[in-house]
Amino acid sequence: MSDSVRVLVCDDQMLVRTGLVTIIDAQPDLEVAGECGDGRTAVELAERLRPDVVVMDVRMPVLDGIEATRLLAGPGVPRPVKVLVVTTFNLDEYVYEALRAGASGFLLKDAPPAQLLHGIRTVATGAALLDPDVTRRLVGRYAARIRPVDDVPPTTPLTPRELEVLRLIADGLSNREIADTLLISQETVKTFVSRMLTKLHLRDRVQAVVYAYRHGLVT
Repeated sequence: MSDSVRVLVCDDQMLVRTGLVTIIDAQPDLEVAGECGDGRTAVELAERLRPDVVVMDVRMPVLDGIEATRLLAGPGVPRPVKVLVVTTFNLDEYVYEALRAGASGFLLKDAPPAQLLHGIRTVATGAALLDPDVTRRLVGRYAARIRPVDDVPPTTPLTPRELEVLRLIADGLSNREIADTLLISQETVKTFVSRMLTKLHLRDRVQAVVYAYRHGLVT
């Protein structure tokens, strides 16, 4: 990644898109690589410009943000692009599909600019962005859809402590909150998270949340 984080902004509402571009371009460490208003163009621009992060709206014409995310960051994509989904919670009921499609995180559209910028920087480093409150409300609300009713949890390769950490991640806790809950250090939490992701063949914490709900490890 270059010194500046290159960002592709994709939103079909011009006022929203212009606002995002203005906020991002004002940062010395961020650079807007391009912008567009539909999912198909987002995929084409991302493949051509290779931005560090794509800020992706969910509901867009031609190709929605979920399908665009799957094409850019989904399973089997040879050169995945990091995608940060922005959504209106009350409208985008299927935003969890974007997480399953490979998004590295999500934000609400009414989030303050500082939170957006933090999200872009976080995703650019390869980490996942999970707002605890949004995680509980969003993923938890659609857990029944994520996990089929007759789904039987597989035999987990995790140790009891790793499983405990996974459940706390799925509940939206940060590493610091997990450390406080389990009375261990944050470095130890990071070790457990890394081992858990490796054993389950998951890319990041976002996929871990979806995995936990899909397999009935949390309710």
